[in-house]
Amino acid sequence: MNSRHQALAPHLFSPYSLGPLELPSRIVMAPMTRCRSSQPGNIPNELMANYYAQRSHAGLIIAEATQISSQGQGYSFTPGIHTLEQIEGWKKVTRAVHDAGGRIFLQLWHVGRMSHAHFQDGGSPVAPSAIPVPDDTTVWLDPGDGKGGRTLPCTPPRALDIDEIRAIQNDYVHAVENALDAGFDGVELHGANGYLIDEFLRASSNQRSDSYGGSPRNRARFLLEIVERIAGIFPPGGIGLRLSPHNQSRGMNDPDTPATVLSILPELERLGLGYVHFAEVDWDAAPDVPLDFRIKAREAFRGTLIVAGKFDQAKASWILAEGFADLVAFGRPFIANPDLPARLQHGWPLAELKPDHLFGGDSVGYTDFPPFTQSVQERPSIPAP
Repeated sequence: MNSRHQALAPHLFSPYSLGPLELPSRIVMAPMTRCRSSQPGNIPNELMANYYAQRSHAGLIIAEATQISSQGQGYSFTPGIHTLEQIEGWKKVTRAVHDAGGRIFLQLWHVGRMSHAHFQDGGSPVAPSAIPVPDDTTVWLDPGDGKGGRTLPCTPPRALDIDEIRAIQNDYVHAVENALDAGFDGVELHGANGYLIDEFLRASSNQRSDSYGGSPRNRARFLLEIVERIAGIFPPGGIGLRLSPHNQSRGMNDPDTPATVLSILPELERLGLGYVHFAEVDWDAAPDVPLDFRIKAREAFRGTLIVAGKFDQAKASWILAEGFADLVAFGRPFIANPDLPARLQHGWPLAELKPDHLFGGDSVGYTDFPPFTQSVQERPSIPAP
């Protein structure tokens, strides 16, 4: 890269336009399941509103995965967006974030086969094909004490018929409309990490012989038809999609997935998708995303690209400078650091999260992390790179 390119390269703290939204930085708060909704009914509440408002200085917040229907649930206490009570609950969240000057999208999911009979009225979860996940794949359940903490293997799924597929697509459309009603600035479809959209995309989990299986294009049909139907509900830039093409866990071991994803990116752009959010594998021994994939993804999709996956400030700065992404999402660092953008910009130390309080519970490990204020007046500011 030449020196002129380096001088003009965007950095974490430069603004960005996402459709009509003006983001003050390239720092995105990634969607993270925290399981704090009110029961019964999986209803967002004041505690959740406080949690997101505390983190409103992110360039963009993508709120936690939220089921589009009761069938789409796979974990205890995850919020929904399919009842009036849930919509009213989310309005508390969006008002709190907007009042604090923030911007917030909602991530929408149907977990597919990543579920248990407990959430399916005693029946089976649904999937493209009746292929179970590996035995060591579990979901998180409330044992009855309101605190959660029990994990159980997923119940083997049954295959969806065509009418059921179309009904779920309708659920996505209604969920997007409900998110607009609830005051969100946009939505993100969860097409990553082994959930329903991801299950349709991969030959390892989709072995259908009809128009929703077989070729890469057919396997992508479920997703593309949803995007086509929801593209105009929000203003331009207001519809995003999260994908994890290099994640092979949870029985999603289809080595052709990166090629499948690259093949559909131009079609997603044509349909008006605002951004693609790549969830990169983030465990310590995971291989890096191939440089060739980054180059091809940038060429295939001219909209906004977001990346997430154990990025630190140095790696985030590199990927922005190289032009392989426009925004960088941070997950766990935002849990214990509600003021993460300021801490990164000024070089302040990062607090540690409380692992025992990630899922379920009350304000402990959720809204009780203070912003960094000790001796801030005495510390010189470090200019943004």
